[in-house]
Amino acid sequence: MTRQNVGNIDRWVRLILGACLLSLVIFAPHTAWGWIGLIPLATAWIGQCPVYSVFGWRTRLASTEKKA
Repeated sequence: MTRQNVGNIDRWVRLILGACLLSLVIFAPHTAWGWIGLIPLATAWIGQCPVYSVFGWRTRLASTEKKA
């Protein structure tokens, strides 16, 4: 299982941003660019961002992870 690298505040920002972008598909101006909103929604849901993994970034605090 991959380690989560997205913190709580980052998750909320991704959820709000994703929902706003996705609303472009549902409400005016009905643009297909709103489907890009699925990416931040998915990364917020799983808590892991591939771009963060490539660069070694983390917004999740080490103290919030469960020790195995």
